[in-house]
Amino acid sequence: MNISNISGFALSNVPGCLAIGFLIATLLICGVATAEEDPVPAEQIITDPFQSAVENLKQQNFAAKGKAIEQLQSVDDPRVLKIFQYLLNGKLYSREEDQLLVFADPDGDAQSITDVINGNQLGVAEASTLKKIILNNQLRKQLRGAIAQLSLGSKDTAVRLSAVTEMLRDPKPEVAELVRAALTNESDSAVKEKMAAVIALSELDSADKTVRLNAIRTLGQSMESEAFNNLSKLVQKDEQGEYLEADAEIRNAASAALTSIKDRRGFYELMETIFFGLSLGSVLLLAAIGLAITFGVMGVINMAHGELIMLGAYTTYVVQLLMPNYIEYSLFVAIPAAFLVSGLFGIAIERGVIRFLYGRPLETLLATFGISLILQQLVRSVFSPLNRSVETPAWMSGAMEINGAFTLTFNRFYILIFSLMVFIALLAVLKKTPLGLQVRAVSQNRAMAKAMGVKTEWVDALTFGLGSGIAGVAGVALSQLTNVGPNLGQSYIIDSFMVVVFGGVGNLWGTLVGAMSLGVVNKFLEPWSGAVMAKILVLVFIILFIQKKPRGLFPQKGRAAET
Repeated sequence: MNISNISGFALSNVPGCLAIGFLIATLLICGVATAEEDPVPAEQIITDPFQSAVENLKQQNFAAKGKAIEQLQSVDDPRVLKIFQYLLNGKLYSREEDQLLVFADPDGDAQSITDVINGNQLGVAEASTLKKIILNNQLRKQLRGAIAQLSLGSKDTAVRLSAVTEMLRDPKPEVAELVRAALTNESDSAVKEKMAAVIALSELDSADKTVRLNAIRTLGQSMESEAFNNLSKLVQKDEQGEYLEADAEIRNAASAALTSIKDRRGFYELMETIFFGLSLGSVLLLAAIGLAITFGVMGVINMAHGELIMLGAYTTYVVQLLMPNYIEYSLFVAIPAAFLVSGLFGIAIERGVIRFLYGRPLETLLATFGISLILQQLVRSVFSPLNRSVETPAWMSGAMEINGAFTLTFNRFYILIFSLMVFIALLAVLKKTPLGLQVRAVSQNRAMAKAMGVKTEWVDALTFGLGSGIAGVAGVALSQLTNVGPNLGQSYIIDSFMVVVFGGVGNLWGTLVGAMSLGVVNKFLEPWSGAVMAKILVLVFIILFIQKKPRGLFPQKGRAAET
């Protein structure tokens, strides 16, 4: 058909052409509409592999969930480990209203929920509005392996150490394989030591005798309790007196490994006892160092000293009530506050009562005992007789594990350092400041100091205030070790007098040596005599010691000793 025929056909069939054109236009419009009504718009397609895998966790099919776990495991994202942990613990949910995946933590009768993707806090939701992501045993096993693998590959040493510590409790062969693969890339010595123990524990039941012997030798160098317990099983006997382990060579190797562990454990247990003794000594030092001034320098038997410690502890409690959102910094505010509160109370006691009783020790003892009862009743009236709990800042919580047999608790370690800092500061005040010079002058020869123009009355007041303020600081430290209550100070007043008398009245170095010595001795006696009997034995020792050296370990010299 040529051009003229086509044009002729078109002119002679105008209605047909119009119909064909209309049909083509309709098809084009439908095509555009179909493209615009695509059920999965381009902007809604999830291209992020992390987010798409998270969405697949909501699938009902367990196989689909397993693939989602595999996909998440391959994604390098720090959020994956938390998702696996919450999923394994049954705390991963989807919200019914919008199918949003959330972390759920119990909050009373409801659940506190957090967006899995962006970590935003979403408030509190009723349990009925959440749907738990269900697992079966196969998925749980898959998750445990994934968590172990991700933890071992973490850049955070603490995460890796915690993961390997958890594996020590159940060193399965498949877990040991993961640990063996991660061991080649591990750089931290503590983590490597625990990894070697995990591998050795998994090999104790090996069919190869050589492998078992090598595992026993490795465990003989470990301080983990799991290593000791598993080696002990190899030398145990049954009810008939037969060894549970038939191979004599294996038993002998296990016995030698146990002996090695016990020897090294004995050393670290000794170190731990000394540490706890020094920590107790640091508490005694803080409690006694203020008394060493008021009793040792001024000659005042202050039975209200324990209540001044108590006031410092209650000051810490009040400071935390006033700044609940800044607990981490509360102690830095509580220390000067407690010093001022207890110091002002001390000055008031000295100006109001004690200054009239100098040279009359029995009346001073009775008067300060009455003041102690008044202060106890005061806090009972203000705070109630119930004990108050002071929150420990996060940086003082927890412990530093040196090995399986030796652990240092942070709160006691910091209090030990703090007590030494207070001791050095007080020593500097007494040796390097005008107040310290006047205190020493008054304590050595009051009449001569007064003749030289020293205002002995105010020196007495400031000295008593200084000793009382340090007692308040001791209360701040004690609030981190025990509950705060009206009877807190009564537990330390006798110990404080023992420290001051044992070390030498009025001698700060004697107070330091006496506090640390009594603390260590107490901790060595406690395991076989008990806490109460240990204190009794220490008291008996001090009584006998004073019979031989009535002036203590470091007696004063010169005029102060004569008086």
